Amino acid sequence: QVQLVESGGGLVQPGGSLRLSCIASGFTFAEYPMYWYRQAPGKERELVAGITSTGIIINYADSVKGRFTISRDNAKNTVYLQMNSLKPNDTAMYYCMTVGRLREIYWGQGTQVTVSS
Repeated sequence: QVQLVESGGGLVQPGGSLRLSCIASGFTFAEYPMYWYRQAPGKERELVAGITSTGIIINYADSVKGRFTISRDNAKNTVYLQMNSLKPNDTAMYYCMTVGRLREIYWGQGTQVTVSS
């Protein structure tokens, strides 16, 4: 059974940093790309960043380029999102996601990030 468990969210002041983690289980983590999405209240879920199974960056949303960094540790079955220079409009629920061999999509439960003074 595929499980994705995010952690690391919280309340941070503008300009601050957070590192999100997503621990995966139930599949061969090292063989699959991983993605971070976010959804702010009243808005659609949007792709933040993606990384291939071997650690090559797939993409970043324009709004986070230069501030966020996605990475992974295949030995720990974990994907990370380092978020620096956080802004109030980064406030959202952050989700990790992967796509299975049959194109099925798996989501974690999310971790809340709130950027506010």
